[in-house]
Amino acid sequence: MQWRRAVVCVLGMLTLAGAAACTTPPSPTQPPSAAALTTGPDPAPAATSALPGLIRPPATAGAPTPSARVHLTAAGDYGATAATGGVLRALGASGSDAHFALGDLSYGSPGGEASWCSFVTSRLGVGFPFELLAGNHESDGSNGSIDRFAACLPNRLGGAVGQYAHQYYVDLPRSTPLVRVVLVSPGLTFPDGTWSYAEGSARYAWTADAIDGARRAGIRWVVVAMHEPCLSMGRYGCSSGPDLQHLLVSKRVDLVLSGHEHLYQRTKQLREGAGCARVTVGSYSPACVADADTSMVAGAGTVFATVGTGGVALRQVATADPERGYFAAASGTGSKPTYGFADLRVTSDELRYSFVRGAGGGFTDSWVLRRTPSL
Repeated sequence: MQWRRAVVCVLGMLTLAGAAACTTPPSPTQPPSAAALTTGPDPAPAATSALPGLIRPPATAGAPTPSARVHLTAAGDYGATAATGGVLRALGASGSDAHFALGDLSYGSPGGEASWCSFVTSRLGVGFPFELLAGNHESDGSNGSIDRFAACLPNRLGGAVGQYAHQYYVDLPRSTPLVRVVLVSPGLTFPDGTWSYAEGSARYAWTADAIDGARRAGIRWVVVAMHEPCLSMGRYGCSSGPDLQHLLVSKRVDLVLSGHEHLYQRTKQLREGAGCARVTVGSYSPACVADADTSMVAGAGTVFATVGTGGVALRQVATADPERGYFAAASGTGSKPTYGFADLRVTSDELRYSFVRGAGGGFTDSWVLRRTPSL
């Protein structure tokens, strides 16, 4: 779409005191209207069943029209391999309105940030919104500086609020938003220290406010992105913290995206409530599963997807992991190893998700969240 090459970074100050704002250089063109994203037929009818305790966003005068839609993609852990090139080529062919890079970008040496940015833009175009979030390889500068990456792959989405590539959110489409994407950096070490999202911390409160603000504004969908997951069948523990996981599940965020683990894994729809006070780390409780199939009711729980499949060498899925029961799909070495990205097609009544292959094997995953008519 032509609007991708026309958007600007509208400065939005972070509600967390003392943090920097988005610093994308201005463009002479204006950001797009919602009409630029309003194409195609009406979405399929929503499911008619209802579940107790659904999160119900309020109706507002500015609610999106039934035909409004937005197309987003996301992945993490790239490098500059042949597989990375395949993923970027597939991304360029996908028609995505914006891509969210979930951290661990070049895996190169400090000083090579601009070269890696050119590796991306030569395949996607300079104006494509390739929106960054720090990973542990660039938050601490070990494989380049996240600020230098952000300088050559700046924020190209209007209306971003927060500190780009560190902690920010953006509503899409801008004039009548369907989805708020909230990007946070739990457990990462920056020059000012390790960022905590423990309950009671300022960053925990900022995240809660960003989620609640979307609901107050009548935005239909909330997606949260962070580099490091909590639940995982990979090699790492819950470095993002159990408090943040509890916050996201208790508020029934629709989807949580992450990278860090060099594999793909996606949970069932998880919930907290009767029989499940918390989704605990290191064990499995069937009572914490709201839905295990591929057609789910929005507002009933939260789906977590780790998409560390951007191009760096994949790793094995630990199928004997004690959290295995929470997961519905997974891919890594020894299990249809496939590079690719998460693809989100969002309308007012439906969030349709698929894993799109860029290189490697033939793994696929797809599912849908639908709102009931009363939502």
